[in-house]
This record gives sequence, C-alpha cells and structure tokens, in this order.
Amino acid sequence: MFEDINHSGDGGIYAELIQNRAFQGSTEFPSTIDPWEAVGNARLTLQNTSVPLSWALPTSVQVAPGNVSAPGVAIGLQNPGWWGISVTPQPYSGSFWALGSYHGKFTAKLQSADSLHVWASVEIKSKCQKGEWVEHKFHLHPRVAAPSTDNKFVLEFQPDQGSLNLNLISLFPPTYKNSPNGNRPGLMAGLKDLNPSFLRMPGGNNLEGDIFGYRWKWNETIGPLSERPGRPGTWGYANTDGIGLVEYLQWCEDLDAEAILAVWSGVYLNGYDNDNPYDIPEEEIGLYVQEALDELEFVLGDVDTKYGALRASLGYPHPWKLNYVEIGNEDQISSPQTYADYRFRAFYDAIHAAYPSIMLISSTGDLNAVADNSATDYHEYARPNIFATQFGLFDNANRSHPILIGEYATIEPNTKTVSEPVSWDADEPRLPYPNWVGAVGETIFTLGAERNADIVIGASYAPGFQNINGFQWAPDLVSFNADPAQDVYSTSYYAIQLLSAHRYTHTAPFTSDEGFGPAFYVAGVNQGTNQYTFKATVYNTTSPVPFNIDFEGLQQGAKATLTVLNAPSGLSENVLGGKNVVERTTTSLTAEKGGVFSFQLKEYDIAVLTTF
Repeated sequence: MFEDINHSGDGGIYAELIQNRAFQGSTEFPSTIDPWEAVGNARLTLQNTSVPLSWALPTSVQVAPGNVSAPGVAIGLQNPGWWGISVTPQPYSGSFWALGSYHGKFTAKLQSADSLHVWASVEIKSKCQKGEWVEHKFHLHPRVAAPSTDNKFVLEFQPDQGSLNLNLISLFPPTYKNSPNGNRPGLMAGLKDLNPSFLRMPGGNNLEGDIFGYRWKWNETIGPLSERPGRPGTWGYANTDGIGLVEYLQWCEDLDAEAILAVWSGVYLNGYDNDNPYDIPEEEIGLYVQEALDELEFVLGDVDTKYGALRASLGYPHPWKLNYVEIGNEDQISSPQTYADYRFRAFYDAIHAAYPSIMLISSTGDLNAVADNSATDYHEYARPNIFATQFGLFDNANRSHPILIGEYATIEPNTKTVSEPVSWDADEPRLPYPNWVGAVGETIFTLGAERNADIVIGASYAPGFQNINGFQWAPDLVSFNADPAQDVYSTSYYAIQLLSAHRYTHTAPFTSDEGFGPAFYVAGVNQGTNQYTFKATVYNTTSPVPFNIDFEGLQQGAKATLTVLNAPSGLSENVLGGKNVVERTTTSLTAEKGGVFSFQLKEYDIAVLTTF
C-alpha cells in the first residue's frame, strides 16, 4: 500500500530534489518561500502576477536586486532539498520557468551548503520574453561525489536588468527505468525485490482529505506539472501531486503488480474528528460518483471516449489493466452509518453497472463486506502476541466475500498481558523500527492468510516508507534520508521478501500429528508438478521444533532447499547506519526413507523449504 505519509512521496520515493519547487499553497498550508533563501543580496517576494504560470500554479517568487548590490555579483535563490541533496557523478536534469525580460545568462549549480565547493555548474542562455512565462531546461553532471548530503541547489543571474519571477524550479537525478517525472531507483528496486502482486493507492487517509474540498482529485494529478495545483495532504504537509494517477499506474507496470485503485467515498476526515466527520449528503453524492466513473473511464476507456481520449492525449493510447477498485478508506471510522446507508451503495451500483468485471472492495476495515459480490478490506495493527493468535483468523471467514488485507504491521511491543491490544494513545511508545519478534508475529498472521488464499486477495504492510527527517508514523517497512546509500530495509521487509519470493499455484492439504503452535506453517504445490513449498515460523518456545515432512509423489533421495531467517534477538532491528541484523542460512536437504525431509527450527526462525 502506498500513500504520501512520512514524506514517502514528496521528499521520498518521488525523485524530485527541490523542496517547495512551485510555491503551491492552500488555506490549510499557505504558500511560502521556505526553505528557499536569497543569494547575493537578492530580495525574494511571493507574488500572484497578472500573468500566472497556470491556473494551477498562480504563485511565483520574484527575485529582485536588494537595496545594495555590487556590480557583477549575481543574485538568485538557493534550496537545500529535502533535508539534503545527494551529489554523485551522474547526470541531473533540471528546469525552471521565468517571467521577465532578462537577456543574459542563468547559472545553475550544485554546491556544498557552506558554498566552499561547487560540485557542478552550467550556464543557461535566457529565452525570456516580456510578459510570457518561458521554460528553461538544463543538465548538471558532477565529476566527483560530495562527502555528504549537506548540499544545495543554486540558481542565479545578473541583477543589472532588474527583477524576474521564477516558478516550478525542478531538479531530478536519474530515475527508475529513466522514467520522466520518476522515482528514486534504489527505493523502487527495493519494492521490486519484494515481488509484489499489487499496489493499493493512493491511500489511505491521504485519499480522504483532512478538510472540505481537499480530497485527492484524480484529474488534478495528471498532465504537465504546471497543471497540478497540489493539495494539503492529510498528514500535516502539502502534497505537490507530482506522483499522480498516471505515475501510480506506471508503477504497477514497472513492478508487474496489480493496481488496486481507491476512489473517494464521500467523506472528509475533518481534522481527524472521527465523531464529526464531514460526509456528503445523499442528495449530493451523485456528483462524486460521476467523478469516480470519469476516473475509471480515464484508466479503462477506449480512445473514442472523453476521458480515454484525454489519456491518449497524454501519451497513453492503450488502457491500463484494472481489476480492483476500493470504495473509500477505513469508513468504519469515518461516518460508518452513512457509508452503510447510502455512500457505498451509490458508488457500488454505478461502478458495477459500468464495469461488472471489476471486484469492488468495501473499506469497512473488518471481515464483513457491505454488499453481495464484493470484497472487504481488513486492517490490523497489533502486538506480536496478538498476531500469533490470528493464524486461524480467516479459516471460517465467509467464502463469498474475498478479503484484502490492505494494511497490517506490528506497531507496539508485547506487554505482560498476552492479549493486550495496541493503544492508540499518543503517549504510548511506538516501535521506532520494526523488530524481529514483530516480523515473526506478522509472518504467523500472513501464513494464516496464505493458507486461505481462496478468499484472501493479498496482504500489504503499511506504511511502506518513512523519511527519517520528517515522519508522522512509525514503524515503517523502509526508512531513508537524502542519501540513497543509507536506505534502511527493516526486519519485516526481509521476512516479506523471503515469503513472497516463493509462490505456488495451490495450497496443499496436509495432515499432522501436532497442532499449530509453537510452529505455524502452510504448504503449497505448483499444479501439475511435484514442486512443493513449505513455509513455517516458530514462536514462543524454549526448545527447537523437529519437522519430518513427506510430500505426495516424492521418494527417498528427492532434493530440497531450506532457507531460514533469524536475528540475534527478538528485539533486533535494522536502523540507520547499522548493519543488517537479519541472518540468512541456506541448507540443502535430501529426503530420507519414505521421502521424509527432516530438520529443526528454533524460536523466531522463519523458514521456506522448496523441493526440486
């Protein structure tokens, strides 16, 4: 699951290096110059000029000479990036828009924060035309790596011709698959290494909006960046919407993952006041249902439809694949009564009539779907001990309603009371990073889901990303800062990676002389073969657990590989600047008499056995 929380989008996986590139603002987060600073005695002023860059980006910065300026000394502005800028020997692509009559040259630079080292510099001939906004593009290519991310981007010009207005000042490093307006390669590669089946987007609470009018609007996240106004995100900071609907769908193609698209369901969070959310009245809900239908036509429509033609005009003539649509997010919290009374049904009826093959998912957060022929989205944040009790949670679930585990994670440590649920009290300490016992608890939970794969669509850890310099939620699957070399992949990440790397087509029935606990496990087989997979974990024991497994059709001498993950202790965690605490061992096994594979697993082992 992805939503822009913890600066996971802007300042995160979205590769844009410039913070506040377009001075976007709202009533909740007014436009600001911060963190831009003046260069060379310049005076910086936010302005709404009579000729705006676009309807979406009306506010720009005027860069004017100060009262005292030395001849020949350039003026301009500088930006520290998102808590730093990584500078390495690679090409950087930049652009900016200028309004004025300047006829000289601009200089764009990457330099150290103390200005002692210029890592790359380029001159850009002005193309300015009086009374018009003109785009300028440039490239920077440092020859050496900066020793840290304590760097800044500088754009300057000579002051002798007066002031200029600047807007949409952008700088990108190389992106994943060299996609324009793309993502950080390392973080995307980390996602790809999870072998994901789906991407649920664009949220999450960030879909809903905090106050009236500021929901995620699909049609304001597409097209040129100059046509995207941005919005106040739900998690305490503005969103540029540089990652928009098209970018999300491109992610799915890049990751070979199924899209699960969430559409707004007619309720605002109203400042997280769950007792008084703002929900759209029934007589007005049709407008927003049509907005969702327009979005789906943009994704799925032929080029002879209105929104299919719009998609084609943006360079995407072929429809995307979309089999799942979720209506809302956690509506059991935000006005559940109106969701049950009319909001869900209004969206469901219209979408199902137009796209009967799409699986519609209700956002009730539990195992109870709202309507027939629909799925439900189950969320679980828990302690390890609670997850350990939920191995059989889905065994008796209603088989007529598929289940998406849209969010899950261990967020608080165990307590002396085994059954104690998590506390949502702000004073309750959260885990700063996922730890190993939490990963084991999560594994028990997801193995239980896997053995019910006939109804469980999939499971998604949440949140996925966290910029350690500005976050609202912990723990998270992957943590990072401005330096790609310091990305932190959590203990939960490695557990998910192991389990996800070993897939099978069918869950295999089995018999056992022992019940579940302390060992929890599931077996599967690839249809038409004797290739078996056995996944297991061990929780809450002081002694190793012996396994003696025989698979139908395998004889003495058959071969298998056993891969086991563990860590020095249950409290072990991967942290910024530390080494990976997850220990991986791989052993070759040979079936003994009767085709039996024998091995032992100790406490907190997570293991996968595959035959070949």
